[in-house]
Amino acid sequence: MKDIDKYRGCLIGGAAGDALGYAVEFLDRTTILNRYGEKGITEYDLSKGIAEISDDTQMTLFTANGILLGTTRGKMRGIMGPYPSYIACCYKDWLRTQYEKYPLDEKYPYSWLTNVPELFHRRAPGNTCLSAIGNGAGGTIDEPINQSKGCGGVMRVAPIGLYFETNRLTMNEIDMIGAQVAAITHGHELGYIPAAGLVHIIQLLSHSDNISVLDAVLDMKESLCLQFANTKHLSEQIDLIDKAIALSKKDMDDSEAIDVLGQGWVAEETLAIAIYCALKYSDDFDKALIASVNHSGDSDSTGAVTGNILGAYLGLKGIPEKYLENLELKDIILEMSDDLYNDCKMSEYDSYRDEIWEQKYIYNNYKPK
Repeated sequence: MKDIDKYRGCLIGGAAGDALGYAVEFLDRTTILNRYGEKGITEYDLSKGIAEISDDTQMTLFTANGILLGTTRGKMRGIMGPYPSYIACCYKDWLRTQYEKYPLDEKYPYSWLTNVPELFHRRAPGNTCLSAIGNGAGGTIDEPINQSKGCGGVMRVAPIGLYFETNRLTMNEIDMIGAQVAAITHGHELGYIPAAGLVHIIQLLSHSDNISVLDAVLDMKESLCLQFANTKHLSEQIDLIDKAIALSKKDMDDSEAIDVLGQGWVAEETLAIAIYCALKYSDDFDKALIASVNHSGDSDSTGAVTGNILGAYLGLKGIPEKYLENLELKDIILEMSDDLYNDCKMSEYDSYRDEIWEQKYIYNNYKPK
């Protein structure tokens, strides 16, 4: 069952964790505590009154745009390619926002997001994403573009879990789209298996009111063991998931628990840290987010994935107001969330037309007001 509040919560939650963690992404825990106090960073560190998002949220938005670009083409033309191909095209547009100035000298971009001036900022984009997309964004699971397992694949795939329903595709098919999208840039097994895992968790939490975070994680673990049974490195991800579950049940300092799981620079650690925080504080978005970023590691990505998971579970109504105030591109993130929820209502076989949707996902020339 779809719930628009969970769609909004997932993407806003991810952006909130991203923005909270972005300010301390390259700081060790000691430096964080010295700068922000004994509890670490607990509020946005604003820049000119704005809680800045990083490349994590930027790429998440372009992932969503690619999904809807593909669906709209299929409905309006009766034929479409695989979803990862449309998402890869949108990633190429994202890459241009990292190197070129607004407005782009391009009549027909793939993504309407290129009409959002605020996206034309480099916010510590991952070198793997930059190089892989710059070299064509052609990586696949069968023909990997590299052997990177950085977290740049997992941190951007939440819209896949939100968008796809099991009356259209099986859970295995949905998970595999997540893995394939991560493999566009990250070719190591542990670069794309965690993405499949996150998509699975998000899909379950955002489409059900009767499942706990733990049940979603356990279901994901079982699914990964079946889908990726023949992979060499699956056991490493499963071991980290088991550690995260066990640690979430212990009465120990969050920073110590997270140190056991890693720093989050690689995807399997990012997912494990997010699972730990989401499980330990499943009913408290604020505590989960604070735990997820106050460590010596990739704080914006662990914050983003934690926020995606708990946002999908608690919904927008479960996110404290302090995370909505001053959040960069909040209106664009909500607009994209609603588009994923509402989907393309047009078809080549009927006369109904949505002018705004056409501007966004056919002509790609929509400019937000």
